[in-house]
Amino acid sequence: MALNDVQIRAAKPTDKQYKLTDGEGLYLLVHSNSSKYWRLNYRFGGKQKTLALGVYPTTTLAAAREKRAQAKKMLAVNIDPGEQKKQDQFEQSNGDSFEEVARAWHANNKKWSEAHSARILQSLAMDVFPTIGKASIKDLKTRDLLVPIRKVTSSGRLEVASRLQQRITSIMRYAVQSGLIDYNPAQDIAGTIPASKVKHRPALDFERIPELLERISNYKGRPLTQLAVELSLLVFIRSSELRFGRWNEIDFDRAIWTIPAEREAIKGAKFSHRGAKMRTPHLVPLSKQAINVLRRIYEWTGNHELIFTGDHNPKLAMSENTVNKALRTMGYDTKTEVCGHGFRTMACSALIESGLWSKDAVERQMSHQERNSVRAAYIHKAEHLDERRLMMQWWADFLDANKAKPVSPFEFTNT
Repeated sequence: MALNDVQIRAAKPTDKQYKLTDGEGLYLLVHSNSSKYWRLNYRFGGKQKTLALGVYPTTTLAAAREKRAQAKKMLAVNIDPGEQKKQDQFEQSNGDSFEEVARAWHANNKKWSEAHSARILQSLAMDVFPTIGKASIKDLKTRDLLVPIRKVTSSGRLEVASRLQQRITSIMRYAVQSGLIDYNPAQDIAGTIPASKVKHRPALDFERIPELLERISNYKGRPLTQLAVELSLLVFIRSSELRFGRWNEIDFDRAIWTIPAEREAIKGAKFSHRGAKMRTPHLVPLSKQAINVLRRIYEWTGNHELIFTGDHNPKLAMSENTVNKALRTMGYDTKTEVCGHGFRTMACSALIESGLWSKDAVERQMSHQERNSVRAAYIHKAEHLDERRLMMQWWADFLDANKAKPVSPFEFTNT
């Protein structure tokens, strides 16, 4: 039943806050201190959200319904009314503090996924806003911007500090572009964060591939885990791309696996929305050997959505530690000898050392981002798919050749 003014005026506070529902997500939240707040529940991007519409009686029932109607119109054209409200508030205010400008910058970036967007805002709230959030954007100097960055650096979180530097620089650039300041003092921050030591994932030398293949073949654990290790070695995609793979992504007739930019989330399966890491569809040509492994997996999980189902619940994906745990069971130290991600290193090294394949085709198959922005503008549409089909078959055949004795990529190419 819709509310009326008599009901609202008669609503008395209780020990706990409660709701009076008007319909279509609109309700009045009555607090224990007698305050009455209008709220609107809505869904955007598959997520439940709440929008504050004002305080009664300043905002009347009619005014609250009008605001609900306006929010519905925004949703109809794929605009988040909550984010639009933040942007409107920023534009109407002076937008003077760093936090205000940062939140406006954040609201204007539409290219991020919802999860990544939330992580960015959380990092600013934890590491930046407490230090310089209330300061006027016009008063901030380079030395002020360095305070939160140096604090994070001193804690040893060098990668986090580097990301904060990038975000602060981008926020100050947004302030320049918005006409709030004339110069970006964050430009002079560069070089203040010590370079972090790059840790490469462990991978086996080529002469140990026969040993790896024999240990995989003799693995006595769960058969689906053994097949996961086999397939991971053959297609060398990233862990999340493998774990959350769906059967509808596999085209057996064309022998190709299309990993989407983002997958439809599975209820109860954490991170199941993750697709290709580069946020664009990733095509994985499937060798004959990979097809055979997938057909064997299909006998186990073909009646489910996920290719690799969990041990106890087929609606959940296998654990992120499954492949590495299997390698440890096989006798490998996954921190110093080889880990699942190391399969990518092994494959990439072999493909390059063979001398057969173009760098572009290898990089495309590895799903690496082109760092040169000018070059990326010319090659971003190039898939090199025919070459990559041959390349993936070569890699599978190279592994088969190593089952008997060690064969280097160069030797295999020239036999």
